Amino acid sequence: MAFNRIQEYITRDTGVPGTLLIPKLIMPMLVDEVDKHLLPRELAAIFQTPAQTANQGSSWTLNLIKPNSMDIHQIGEGAEVLLGAIEYDTSVTISPVKYGVSVRITREMMEDAQFDLFERNIRYAGKRFAEKETELIIAELNSTTNTVAGGAAITIANITEGMNYLERDDYTPTDLLVGDEVLWDMRNIDTFVEADKAGNTEMIKTGFLGTLFGMKVVRFSRNATPTPSTYAKYAYVIDRAHSFLIAYKRDVTIENFDLATFDMRGAAITMRIDVEYIRDTATCEITTS
Repeated sequence: MAFNRIQEYITRDTGVPGTLLIPKLIMPMLVDEVDKHLLPRELAAIFQTPAQTANQGSSWTLNLIKPNSMDIHQIGEGAEVLLGAIEYDTSVTISPVKYGVSVRITREMMEDAQFDLFERNIRYAGKRFAEKETELIIAELNSTTNTVAGGAAITIANITEGMNYLERDDYTPTDLLVGDEVLWDMRNIDTFVEADKAGNTEMIKTGFLGTLFGMKVVRFSRNATPTPSTYAKYAYVIDRAHSFLIAYKRDVTIENFDLATFDMRGAAITMRIDVEYIRDTATCEITTS
């Protein structure tokens, strides 16, 4: 009976909400939510820390060298050696945006609850910020002009076509980022799951989160994206040396405060971040229906 009460919205006799965590009314434990599969920062070609961006102002640019911009000429004997120089391509503009959340808890709740509510809220805020970073990465990758339209399920041909989009511009496919439905499709491709065909038993033992055609397979959570049911069906082939960058003007920062007139303790958690393509052609999106 006590455990069932956790599902109810409980108020005190005074009408003050929030007594869901009063010890007499719930089990003496809290069950953490499941962690989402997030994209690691090492996938970024460039990761700029707040220390590196401290004197850049509110925005700055990253200059790109234009591919094949210096020509080599055949020179005759005694002839002048012709000039050559690299050229610069379109610059990438980086403009960090601020994200934040405020946590406020009454002193009564902190006194009466049997859990450290303030600490738990701060910890979960930290998780939300990490998920926001992955969301921003996926949103940026989704804007690539290189796309492969798959069918109801991803195929080997879809993956190799995505790799070819990069290779034709001299990039090296290093990572395959997959939503869970794409990963499901891959686990059901005979070539990958039958050891006698694949010749790679380690790939099967690791649940496919290993390597494929030399690429590291990385799963991202559908629930860390703007439209979960859509992004679960997407995959991205990237060259991590050229695909995208992450720039922090302010890393996750916690500012504690007291609201004495409300008898509350609070914290403001913020960050300033931008995720941008470096070279669009170093990414290819594969979609399934």
